[in-house]
Formats: sequence, C-alpha cells, structure tokens
Amino acid sequence: MAKRGARQAVTFDTVRAFALTLPGTEAATMYGAPAVKAHGRLLACMATNKAAEPNTLVVCIDFAERDELIAEAPDIYYLKDHYVDYASVLVRLSRIQPDALRDLLLGAHRFVSAKRARKRPARRTKVARHD
Repeated sequence: MAKRGARQAVTFDTVRAFALTLPGTEAATMYGAPAVKAHGRLLACMATNKAAEPNTLVVCIDFAERDELIAEAPDIYYLKDHYVDYASVLVRLSRIQPDALRDLLLGAHRFVSAKRARKRPARRTKVARHD
C-alpha cells in the first residue's frame, strides 16, 4: 500500500504518456534517445549531451519562459552551455512533480505548435489572367 502523499516518480514514460494525449504528438527518438514530437517538431527528449546530468529531460520552450523557470526553481530546471542557444530548458526528472511536468509540456506544446504555424508558408492564390 502506497503512503498517502507519497511522491510519484517521474520517468520518460510519464512524459510520453502525458504528451501523447496532446494533439498531433507522436513518440519518436532524437539522437538515439526517447523523444516526443508535436506536428513533426521536437517537443521533449532525454538529454544526450554529456554536459547534462543523468535523467534529464530537454523541453522546448521560449527563452523568456526558460529564464523564469530557472530563476524560480533552479533545483528542478537548469541550463548547460551546449543548450544556451536552443529554445529549451533542462529538467531534472527526479525533482519535478507530475503536475508541474504536465503544465510544462502543455506550454511546450503551445510553443512548438505556434512555431510551426509561423513557419508555415503562405498559400499562394491563383490570380485570374485576362489576356
């Protein structure tokens, strides 16, 4: 019997299970590591760069949100030099609560989906020619 209020362990399986409930998501790999993509773009993956701590998740978010998360909870969210130029944050899975992970992935999904919409080329309309 589990203790009441016991902390639920967060793993990549937890990440995948929640992320796959979001529209347009799919399980994938990135550099050989488990990942989740939204609309074909990276949403989150396990960190493969050796500078990252073990059991670290990389989540795609905008730079401003990344800075806020790190300032508010540096024990959970962090950054290494390799990731500075990428719109992402590193997450210690051993320290994040499931609710916080859910919120982070929802925000990441909005970010990735909006980024996809901005990159979509404008549709060309046919112009009737009158010769």
